[in-house]
Amino acid sequence: MLINLRNIFKWVQQGGRRVFLLKDINLEVKEGDFISIMGPSGSGKSTLLNIIGMLDGFDEGEYNFLNEPVHQLKEKKRASLFKQYIGFVFQAYHLIDELTVYENLEMPLLYKKYSGSERKALVADMLDRFNIVGKKDLFPTQLSGGQQQLVGIARALIGKPKLILADEPTGNLNSKQGEEIMDLFRQLNEEGVTIIQVTHSKKNAAYGKKIIHLLDGRMEKI
Repeated sequence: MLINLRNIFKWVQQGGRRVFLLKDINLEVKEGDFISIMGPSGSGKSTLLNIIGMLDGFDEGEYNFLNEPVHQLKEKKRASLFKQYIGFVFQAYHLIDELTVYENLEMPLLYKKYSGSERKALVADMLDRFNIVGKKDLFPTQLSGGQQQLVGIARALIGKPKLILADEPTGNLNSKQGEEIMDLFRQLNEEGVTIIQVTHSKKNAAYGKKIIHLLDGRMEKI
């Protein structure tokens, strides 16, 4: 089992009372799954994705990732699991403005101790695959939103992660680019990569083998 979430609750305190962001979430994800998470704005989709990606904590429950109890791990160990196994496609890109496109793509490989020549080859492959070779020396602020999104996706994929988490992965792309990205996700999934995406798009959700609906922080029974 890749991921096992048991009885996950997350809340914030507002005016002396608890406001629940997630309530009693139970989820099992096997290696090779492709899961789409849907639900209206504010239903807890991104919060759940951030918890799975170890970017956000929770208040109650248990989270096991590859049999490691995430809820008991120190931050350093969690960060190391994230860097080793997870590629995250953020809605807001999260590119580093001070680094060029090339350097942004290379960044995850530095954590993984790839040699210089391996890094060069992998970055070249991604630049080529996403048609952004001509953009490699530009900085994120010099790119359009769609181009930044492509760089963000390329960066998430470059380290060959076991798990890809994608938050509205095609939100800033035109329909043709969006379809290409979803086809790429499908292909990666067929190669054994596990994918969990948050999406508003029924068309994109249909790429998943399983669709989860969230409403007011709870998983709805369909």
